[in-house]
Amino acid sequence: MAIIARSIGKRLGEPPSDILSGVSMEVRDREFLSITGRSGSGKSTLLYLLSSLDTVSSGAVEIDGQDLGAMSPEELCFFRNRQVGFVFQFHYLLSELSAIENVLMPARKAGEEETRRAYAFNLLEEFGLAGKSDRLPRELSGGELQRLAIARSLIMRPKYLFADEPTGSLDTANGELVVGILRRINQRDGTTVLMVTHDSGFAAAADRQIRLADGRLGEADTSVGASANGRTDRSVAPHDRGGSL
Repeated sequence: MAIIARSIGKRLGEPPSDILSGVSMEVRDREFLSITGRSGSGKSTLLYLLSSLDTVSSGAVEIDGQDLGAMSPEELCFFRNRQVGFVFQFHYLLSELSAIENVLMPARKAGEEETRRAYAFNLLEEFGLAGKSDRLPRELSGGELQRLAIARSLIMRPKYLFADEPTGSLDTANGELVVGILRRINQRDGTTVLMVTHDSGFAAAADRQIRLADGRLGEADTSVGASANGRTDRSVAPHDRGGSL
């Protein structure tokens, strides 16, 4: 298994209140998993815990056999830069940098800006931004900004991509385009994708869905108990993995 959560919980506030409690689940290598639930159900908190952006209050998260809680700050920083891409509902692009400079920012931090420059332009072309590499974020539309944020998250060729409501601020057409990009990345590149969404239609694009309710896995969860042959059990009909997007 690529990611394993063992009875993880998150408590916040004083006195402490449970945001997430007793969640155990597995994410398989190269899987596209959607996490759904009502507002306040804990789905974004779960994503942050699984991605190493936040720490658990109880339980443990393992990625590729490594316990995130046992890693040093330096090891976590290296892991995030090399293995993890993250897409938020808001793009968080740097307003003073051009599109290509924003995409290359993670590579700059790793000292690999020039070696990844050609790949950055390839990503812009793939996402329909080839002629806008020198534009500032304020010169791009909402859909273009989110596609640019996805390109930035992929510049280090991460094994894992975590997307927190990536379509939340987009209209239907741009939302479908973004989910199509995530699906294509998963199918073509084998990137493991975890996506939080409140939209049941977009959730159905994933191989499998889990649902959170009041900080716990709901009845629709199929994340634990895969069949003996390792096949992913699906709560929605699978897409034709040979089809185009």
